[in-house]
Amino acid sequence: MPHSHFSVPLPPSWPKHAKAATLHVISLAHFVLTHVRGWAANSPLHRVRLAAERDRLDCEVAMLREEIRIKDARMAAMAPHRRPHYPPAERMAILQLMAARGWSKAQAGRSFLVTDDTVASWNGRIEEDGDGPGALVQATVPVNKFPDFVAAMVTKLKRLFPAMGRRRIAAFLARAGLHLAPTTVRRMLNRAPAPEPPAPTALAENPDQPLTSAKPRSVIATYPNHVWGVDTTAVPTSMGFWTSWFPFSLAQSWPFCWWVAVVIDHWSRHSLGLAAFERRPTADEICMVLDEAARRAGRVPKYTVSDQGSEFGEEYREWCEDHAVRARYGAVGRHGSIAVEERFIRTLKEEGLVHEIVPLQHRAFCASLARLEDWYNEVRPHASMGGATPDEIFHRRRPANRRRRFEPRARYPARGACAAPWVRARAKIGARLEVVATPFRGARHLAQVEIRRGD
Repeated sequence: MPHSHFSVPLPPSWPKHAKAATLHVISLAHFVLTHVRGWAANSPLHRVRLAAERDRLDCEVAMLREEIRIKDARMAAMAPHRRPHYPPAERMAILQLMAARGWSKAQAGRSFLVTDDTVASWNGRIEEDGDGPGALVQATVPVNKFPDFVAAMVTKLKRLFPAMGRRRIAAFLARAGLHLAPTTVRRMLNRAPAPEPPAPTALAENPDQPLTSAKPRSVIATYPNHVWGVDTTAVPTSMGFWTSWFPFSLAQSWPFCWWVAVVIDHWSRHSLGLAAFERRPTADEICMVLDEAARRAGRVPKYTVSDQGSEFGEEYREWCEDHAVRARYGAVGRHGSIAVEERFIRTLKEEGLVHEIVPLQHRAFCASLARLEDWYNEVRPHASMGGATPDEIFHRRRPANRRRRFEPRARYPARGACAAPWVRARAKIGARLEVVATPFRGARHLAQVEIRRGD
């Protein structure tokens, strides 16, 4: 065929446009799949709901594998002798995973980007020098005067619940009867030094009554149900907000996110209500949430504190007037004006929902919120309340960390000072202990800690 003199050349920027078009096509496919999965997740047919959940989980696994492949590709580009070395504890974890999965040395080497000889060396020298500081492979490294099993208990908690920091681990153990300072926990975890946080507020002489924060606020709660905080927030589903076309974001509504309304008692930090909506809730819906919170508490508060969003408009003010409640509003653009509600929402997202695949089905998401709310009220200790839980303060019960403590050090005096709050030791000194960490109602990221004697 003769060459045509009328052929039109491709634009000089054609490759760039093609790559951008690829992103647009993927974003469009994601947009369509999100709506289809949302419809299927709420289908009246059980088979359709199961198929939608399986498809979503398969997609999540595929994307996680792609993330790992990309990270491994970056490390594989380096020469083996220039790659960072695994610490002794991580070498032991690799050997444990190798045994659990039945891998050969070659399979383990390919997965963790080390040579077969390196894995063989770890396996051959596993008993060398025991758990001493010079050991090639180590399980735990005790570093202070507590018995070795105490450090192992702390390490086990951190491995089971990676989101728990040193202060949270110390608070959970104190409630279970073992009092450790956060700095002791940090040394046991062999972490790099970090700036010391402010010391937690100690309990008053009467352990049933906590101290309120000294930070001035416009309305300060002095008893349960005195001040309620009300706020709303958007919780993204696994579908996400971002898209490749202008303005690079999707509408903040289902199936891309859920809107959650929260009601918090300022005095005790007790959660009185969580409700999920497909779109930003209206003022009428906020009033329904407040009615349910009043039913659970058995009364209405004297004050409510909220921001100045559209959901706290005329109908909300009328509800407050009808119930003789004084509505207060946070300052526009001022960080911390509704700090109690913002801190609860941060816990909701960073300690709960970030570790879950947020479901598209309304009933499943509400069940997840209810479980998180119960864990927050019943189990999670609060530094601002001396390690007590919201339930203990709200119902005026004695905090668990005020009971007699365990003392694992055999020669330590029973009345000797310990990590705050100070309490006397139990009768037997030097008892061997074991920690029992169980997921709260099947949620592996929500800790529930108990200490038992190991004698």
